[in-house]
Parts: sequence; structure tokens; C-alpha cells
Amino acid sequence: MEPVEEPNTPFGTFTAQSNKLQRQYQALLDQSTPYVTYRWIGTGVALLLFFLRVFVAQGWYIVAYALGIYLLNLFLAFLTPKFDPSSDALDNEMEDGSVGTLPTKQDEEFRPFIRRLPEFKFWHSATRAVAISFVCSWFEIFNIPVFWPVLVMYWLMLFILTMRKQIQHMIKYRYVPFTIGKARYNKNSN
Repeated sequence: MEPVEEPNTPFGTFTAQSNKLQRQYQALLDQSTPYVTYRWIGTGVALLLFFLRVFVAQGWYIVAYALGIYLLNLFLAFLTPKFDPSSDALDNEMEDGSVGTLPTKQDEEFRPFIRRLPEFKFWHSATRAVAISFVCSWFEIFNIPVFWPVLVMYWLMLFILTMRKQIQHMIKYRYVPFTIGKARYNKNSN
């Protein structure tokens, strides 16, 4: 293997340094993958720090609202199956009502639940959004004066309506995106 040549131009130096930083960042992400609980605790602490910043400074409500909408969007993508049963029903144009449900007979195919947004990407996007929001809360240009109770009520109504729709979708197509309450089988059991 030949040694990598040193870049001769300023752009080449910048590219080499940015590639090095990207590799280090990716290595940190790869090392954090198995620590799901600790990752989410860290994100929760960062979110609490951001909300504390907004509460103490009494401003940046638009930034907090935008963060809330983005996190809601990520959560909905996390709950939604990658292959939506309702779109499969429309694509196949079947009218018997059995498309997209779990198998009920021995000869039907079982399709496991695959998320549209995997947990790690959900965590990574949420953490980046919280960090960006925290940084934005230190710039006065993002401190737009608004009546914050209206934003809170609007976000709550949006949350309730979208969650209701998502839960109805889960019930209609019989899928559960969480493993809580599902049967677990040991390797030793026969």
C-alpha cells in the first residue's frame, strides 16, 4: 500500500482534514451504538438543558416549537412501518380487506415489523436537532417575540391528532412497533 500524498492546495488540506474529522465522528457513533439507554439519557439531558435555557431566558419559543415539530415528525417516522400496509393495499387494488394484516392462517406469509426510521437514526437526528436548537438559542436573531401559550396549545393539538391517527392506523393494520409485552423465547426451550 502506497502512502497517501500530502495535499498541495488549501482546498486539498481542508478536504483531508474534514475527511479525518468525519472518520473520527463516525468512529464515535459506531462505538456508541450498543449503549441505547445511555444515548437516550444523554439526549434527554441535552433536551432538559435546552428547555431550561428557554425557561430561564424567557425567549426562543419559535426555536423550541420548531424542535418540537421536528421531534414529533421523527417519532412518527419511528412508529411507522417501512412498508406501509395501507399503500400496499392501494398498490395491489385488493378489495378483500386482508392486505397488510398479520397472518391468521398457517399458509400466510409473516412480515416482521421494520421501522421506516431505525432507532439509531432517530436518536442521531434527535440529538443533532437538540444541539442545533441549543446553539440557536444563543443568537438573538432567533428570539422572535410570540405568545408562547398559543404555540404550546397548537403543538399539543397537533400531537394529539397525529397520535390518534397513528394509533388508528396501528389498530387497523394490526401492528405493534414496540417489543413490550411480546412473547420472548429462550434458546434452551424446546
